[in-house]
Amino acid sequence: MSQRSLVLLKPDAVRRGLIGEIIGRIERKAGWTITALEMRELDQETLEQHYGEHKGKPFYEPLMGFMQSGPVVALVVEGERVIEGLRTLAGPTDPIAAAPGSIRGDFGTIVRENLIHASDSEESAVRELKIFFPGLS
Repeated sequence: MSQRSLVLLKPDAVRRGLIGEIIGRIERKAGWTITALEMRELDQETLEQHYGEHKGKPFYEPLMGFMQSGPVVALVVEGERVIEGLRTLAGPTDPIAAAPGSIRGDFGTIVRENLIHASDSEESAVRELKIFFPGLS
């Protein structure tokens, strides 16, 4: 069953010149296709929609500041079991716990700046894609 997922290459990935490396890993996965891509600065309203469920948590304000610290690359990735697969490719949020070969395992440095976001469920993907790619049908 084909799925869609939102992927965000976060400001640390952009700053560190990892866009091509990360996109290459996604493109090399057989059966996955990048169907939309854009680089942009995220405003407060977009971030509040995206991270609203975390409002009030201790990491919320630092996360919001980090995500506004530079441009991000937003992608739509489609394919068989792409949501589960992208989460595995990204690795756990903690780069120390992330396996070598995963994006965070190979390039991660600290938990807060963790290079990549990928939708965690089909419901999240639908919600997130409407925020970042509202014209997508």
